[in-house]
Amino acid sequence: MAKPGKGGRKPRRRERKNVTHGMAHISSSFNNTIIAISDQEGNVLSWASSGNVGFKGSRKSTPYAAQMAAEAAARRAMEHGVRKVDVQVKGPGSGRETAIRSIQNTGIEVTGIKDVTPVPHNGCRPPKRRRV
Repeated sequence: MAKPGKGGRKPRRRERKNVTHGMAHISSSFNNTIIAISDQEGNVLSWASSGNVGFKGSRKSTPYAAQMAAEAAARRAMEHGVRKVDVQVKGPGSGRETAIRSIQNTGIEVTGIKDVTPVPHNGCRPPKRRRV
């Protein structure tokens, strides 16, 4: 039987980096929205997703879930000193604009927005049309 309070893991302290200008990567699919805020080199400072914030199932794909995820990621990034971000948006999801707006509302200045959605040169066949 294991002894209580012995061994185990020590809670790792998050070291504070002093980054003033970062990058926000918003990946918005049809099912989820993932926001990662990194420094200019690409080292991730904070991240959040709709599922990580507490939404499950079809609620993850809503703009409100993207808003909550962006606010959570921005708050954690501000602890590292982030004040300005360049935004890179990828994907066709519904939470793209809402995530950008909520990053601005937390007090981080958005200096630029770039769409980096990959466009196929006639690659994979798309899924069949839904009949509802």
